[in-house]
Amino acid sequence: MDNESIAIEQFRQTAFAAFGVEYPDKESVREIVTELQKIFGVEDCEVARCIRDIEMAQGVSMDLGAILVTRDFAPWLESARSGIDPYYWDRYRTLLVRSGRMSSDVVSKLDEVTDRILGHCEDPHRSGQWDRRGMVVGHVQSGKTGNYTGLICKAADAGYRFIVVIAGVHNNLRNQTQERIDEGFVGRDSSKLQSKDRSEKWVGVGKIDKRHQPSTYTSAVKDFTKATASAVGNPLANNNQPVVFVIKKNSTTLRNLLEWLRQNNTITEDEKIDMPMLLVDDEADNASINIAHGRGEVSKINGQIRDLLALFAKSSYVGYTATPFANIFVDPDTDDEMLGADLFPRDFIVSLDPPSNYSGPNRIFQETPDAYLVPIEDAEAYLPLKHKIDWPITNLPPSLLDAVRAFVVARAIRLHRGDTGAHMSMLVNASRFTGIQGRIQSDLHRYVRELESAIRVDGKKSEAQAISNPSIRELHSSWCKHYSSGPETWSEIQPNLLHSVAAVKVINVNSKSSDLLEYSKYKNTGLTVIAVGGFALSRGLTLEGLMVSYFYRRSLMYDTILQMGRWFGFRDRYDDLCRIWMTEESQGWYEHITDSIDLLREEFHLMEKAGASPNEFGLKVRSHPDSLMITARNKVGFGQRVTVEIGLGNYMIETAALLGDAKHIEANTQAAQQLIATLKAKPTLWDQLEDIERGWLLTRVDPQPVLDFITRFRNSERSLLTQPQPVLKYIEDRRESTLAEWDILFPSLLEESEGNTEFADWGLPIIPQIRSAGGASDRSTILVTNKQRVAGRGIEKVGVEEALALDAEREFDKKYDSSAGKSKRSYPDRIYRAKRARPLLIVHALRMKVDKAPNIEQIPGPITAWGISFPRPNGSEPRVEYLVNATWIRENLLGDTDEEDLSGDND
Repeated sequence: MDNESIAIEQFRQTAFAAFGVEYPDKESVREIVTELQKIFGVEDCEVARCIRDIEMAQGVSMDLGAILVTRDFAPWLESARSGIDPYYWDRYRTLLVRSGRMSSDVVSKLDEVTDRILGHCEDPHRSGQWDRRGMVVGHVQSGKTGNYTGLICKAADAGYRFIVVIAGVHNNLRNQTQERIDEGFVGRDSSKLQSKDRSEKWVGVGKIDKRHQPSTYTSAVKDFTKATASAVGNPLANNNQPVVFVIKKNSTTLRNLLEWLRQNNTITEDEKIDMPMLLVDDEADNASINIAHGRGEVSKINGQIRDLLALFAKSSYVGYTATPFANIFVDPDTDDEMLGADLFPRDFIVSLDPPSNYSGPNRIFQETPDAYLVPIEDAEAYLPLKHKIDWPITNLPPSLLDAVRAFVVARAIRLHRGDTGAHMSMLVNASRFTGIQGRIQSDLHRYVRELESAIRVDGKKSEAQAISNPSIRELHSSWCKHYSSGPETWSEIQPNLLHSVAAVKVINVNSKSSDLLEYSKYKNTGLTVIAVGGFALSRGLTLEGLMVSYFYRRSLMYDTILQMGRWFGFRDRYDDLCRIWMTEESQGWYEHITDSIDLLREEFHLMEKAGASPNEFGLKVRSHPDSLMITARNKVGFGQRVTVEIGLGNYMIETAALLGDAKHIEANTQAAQQLIATLKAKPTLWDQLEDIERGWLLTRVDPQPVLDFITRFRNSERSLLTQPQPVLKYIEDRRESTLAEWDILFPSLLEESEGNTEFADWGLPIIPQIRSAGGASDRSTILVTNKQRVAGRGIEKVGVEEALALDAEREFDKKYDSSAGKSKRSYPDRIYRAKRARPLLIVHALRMKVDKAPNIEQIPGPITAWGISFPRPNGSEPRVEYLVNATWIRENLLGDTDEEDLSGDND
């Protein structure tokens, strides 16, 4: 590092440290930073950047989240605190403050929440044998690594001597995690352990205080091996300081660790190591006890983790995940098996709230999707979503080239803003096959260099002359489409294009590639990278400074697709430049998953207030309607039919797939006609029919007409949750209590349009809603939009008292205060559902457009669909059995990462 860079780093650390405890007014910030400029002699641009970063960081806040614990656990941390020297935690806290990564409020909340987690692990000085099992549920890319680094520091301070971090299934992620542990806990660059240069290289906390250094048996360049461990020399009992292992979630690595521990360190009569051990299992839902589709590796790893815990007389296991639908909740065949599973978090579950500057699924997929999302509509002709290993790539999709140009332009904008030393990344996830990933990488490299050549020739010319170059004209076109509404003009961007594109490096990130995401080697200049990969980009790996993502994969489910959202995280100063290319179908899945996980988090908070246990939350997750799809997918290899018991309370179901032949379309039309005729036959009820903005509404209806309508309706097998038998049973079981009265809505548009006029075939004048048939529709099945959604946003507000609806909106505004302004906010329907007093049956008349569905012909008249919004249950609710056919599962639920490829060329 040169002298100028050293001065800048010291200047920034000193400035941030000045505001680590208490944040003064903005004028005081400017005065103090300006005084520090005189001491360190940095340029005015660095002063302005530092002030901006401090102001932005100190405006960030965070809540504590919620926790569920067993009722019989005796707290220990408070009484032990006076005897604990917080050496490791103090170093880490100082690092966070000096680096400006967190505001003083967030650091304070991190202190509190890591105390919560450690306090529900066991006291490391407690005598005898013991073990604890817990889980921390965070958000994708929201700072889980920082959280468990803080936990490790505090655990070491408290007396935990042996610490293992199991960090993902790929080398890139393990190496990245090791670097974070080196920086926040060890204090040394562990890569020096296996290099010929054995000189100490202090990093992170090591630059703050180097008196006590943990021993590390793994490095940032190499996973655990018995040879390396033997070379370190000391048996565990001889270490005066804590020892830490950061290992890959790999059966060979775990086997080697177990063998080495047994050969060198078991010291009690019952062959256990008598020292307290903390095991942090990152991406804990990836350590499933499930044998998915006949694969034994997952269960093998699970067994090895349990063996590792059993090898220690005293152990605490803390699993970290962003997926509440973790496999440990939903895979076992029975509730008893689930609760008795060795890695089930039987002792505590902590739900983390993210900092207020977190860009998560809510912001991207619900509040302001138009600001982030760009639809992929042209890729199928170039690379089908379902393609084989030898698919010939002759050209890249124009949308992918547009995304690359957007990345180049976005980087030029950031350079104009002064972010000259920042990491900047783009993600391309378009195939599971490493060979195809390699061809995409090669073609993208060639295209980037073509852009560079064009800019070198004409980029310095006048705007008019430069745009006459076809490549620069396309860059200008991408700017017009994606960034022209921002504060920067093209004349300000064009001079930065060469610097922007010349630094771009296109790499492969997969199990077959030697390319590495080595951000640490570019910490002074910043790494600019387009990372092409598949599953290796899908879990835990952080793409620093990610601005543009191109996600073109088959719809997957929950644990996989949510983890593929590498674009979630913290994008201070450039959030407005972030763009995500994906299909409408994928966008629909993300919207649905966001709703489902938010519902579970809300349930978690309610269960905390009720004093519920982790077991009760596990049962709640297990009975959630979406566990039907997850469990069915995971168990497809075990039989031809899968039975899952679920509850429907506080959930919306709808017929997103409809039978498409004329006979069934007519039968469902008659079902709607009969429903209205039945309601009309009750004059005192029909006289209460309201003409509202969303259509025609009846309230307080007896459940029998609803039951009759569902019985008559011909349901498609592809509409999984609207299977009539379980829905009817669920209503029957509760028709005398919470489902005794119903609201029924017949939606209608306010105005006619060309080709969509009013019809009265149902016995009620209705202007049908317009929907596009999904591209995968065929003659037998019509999918309602590519997102497979029937109802429009806000429909579940119908029937909710106005005061309660306003309460729901105020609560949402408070929870997501830092997100989009209220003028842009679109409220998710789940907030109204939670306030609903009565269930709502929605009977839709849909006029289908087929321009996006090449396999079906024009449908002449309206087609009938329905949905039900169920209110939140009071207390426990009955569960009903759903049956799923294994063939249907394979055709509809399995994503491409679930499929076996015998060639071994999968990512």
